[in-house]
Amino acid sequence: MTQPKTQPGRLSDVARHLVLPSGLASTGWPAVRKRCTDMGVSFDQWQADLVRGALGKRADGKYAATIGGCVWCIPRQVGKTFTLGAMLFALCIEHPGLLVLWTAHHGRTTDETFLAMQGFAGRPKIAPHVEHTFKGSGTQSVVFKNGSRILFGARDAGFGRGFAAVDVLVFDEAQILTERALDDMVSSTNRARHPAGALIFYIGTPPRPADSSEAFTNKRAKALAGADNLFFVELSADPDADPNDPAQWAKANPSYPLHTPAESMHRQRENLISDEAFLREALGVWEQAPTGGVIPRGMWDDCGADWSMPADRLALGVEAGPDLAWASVALAGQRSDGSWHVELDERRDGGAWVVPYVAALLDANPGIRAVVVDAGSPSKALLDDFAQARVKVTCPKVAELGAAHTRMLEGVVTGQVRHIRQPQLSAAVSVAGKRPLGDTGMWVFSRKTATSDITPIQAATLALFGAQQSKAKRPGGRRTGGPSGRVAVVL
Repeated sequence: MTQPKTQPGRLSDVARHLVLPSGLASTGWPAVRKRCTDMGVSFDQWQADLVRGALGKRADGKYAATIGGCVWCIPRQVGKTFTLGAMLFALCIEHPGLLVLWTAHHGRTTDETFLAMQGFAGRPKIAPHVEHTFKGSGTQSVVFKNGSRILFGARDAGFGRGFAAVDVLVFDEAQILTERALDDMVSSTNRARHPAGALIFYIGTPPRPADSSEAFTNKRAKALAGADNLFFVELSADPDADPNDPAQWAKANPSYPLHTPAESMHRQRENLISDEAFLREALGVWEQAPTGGVIPRGMWDDCGADWSMPADRLALGVEAGPDLAWASVALAGQRSDGSWHVELDERRDGGAWVVPYVAALLDANPGIRAVVVDAGSPSKALLDDFAQARVKVTCPKVAELGAAHTRMLEGVVTGQVRHIRQPQLSAAVSVAGKRPLGDTGMWVFSRKTATSDITPIQAATLALFGAQQSKAKRPGGRRTGGPSGRVAVVL
């Protein structure tokens, strides 16, 4: 809950979409600003505008967004929890007896939020206003000396049912918000005692395809269609943003790079498993149709040849998808004309089949010079099985991995890499994006969507690396197996 020095930028300058409720005549912001100053809290200008808009009032003194609510679609690591938390603490101190429910979909998110607020409550300038904080099963709370309360709970644990006279209701993780949860909780604000009326906050990121996101999606659709009874804010990068472009990071996140340092963005880029996930979670981009892959599809198609086949320097590449949900084995080698050949040898669901399959290939093809596996990918889970099967694999170093991907792209662009027009391999090429390898300046393929399978082109790239190596790590000698014909490879 720490917030360093502020930086400029009005909300209207940084928001992609900003929809204000009609009838705005005043705002509760001045009183909250004074309380925040007393608490030692400062906001960036866009955060101050965010609070100012949420607390906007009509001429009758009622909140202008009391009907439609405040809908904030804001990426991770921007500062929305800090902004909303500080505002709610100020409101609780300013208005005795205020009741706030803060609910997230998952218990883990609720726990993290409560811990942040517990730390906030312990600040020297805030602690004198706090009676106590309590962490118990389903009863996490911050209780103020003037009778105001902020209660925290997870929707998936049933939190929120049975409350009455709720003044502020926060739906955190609003991209996962079911109609049942709305039915259970929205009515709790019907008898709000706050003189300006109740406020309902919907805060989240763009939903995943599998999320129960109807409520959040409908709120956004109404706002963009011109609804005038809600306060809607969306911070995001351009719809066609390059996920590796720091300028797009700045568009989506006004806290970058002052409050959200570059390493935080790089950490998200490294650990969110697809381009789609990073664009959604870190850059606030709503789902759209996938764009073309990093390898130009036209050039890839031009490299197709039905008769292509390798003549020498045969190597295998192995790549598995997340949680070994699927895997591919590819073959590469040098053609008689000196160019290079790649092909998908096998692709199946699951991962248990991979090691026995590769062992059988080595038995049938003793000239294979290398079996290449990326130890930094999900394929790492197969390394022990390869060792037990006595198959010696080659694991490229980071620099070698980056160079291998560059050589694959260059080979396609120059026509020096050929293939046999396999639909699965070509489909993988179409959806293979680019992810930087830390700060090396190099890159590897990444999935554009969470369901994309790019293991065929990843395996082909690894196989090409093994074929082109000057000193290959031989997978082992050949030894006849049992009746099934399976081979154990001698190191």
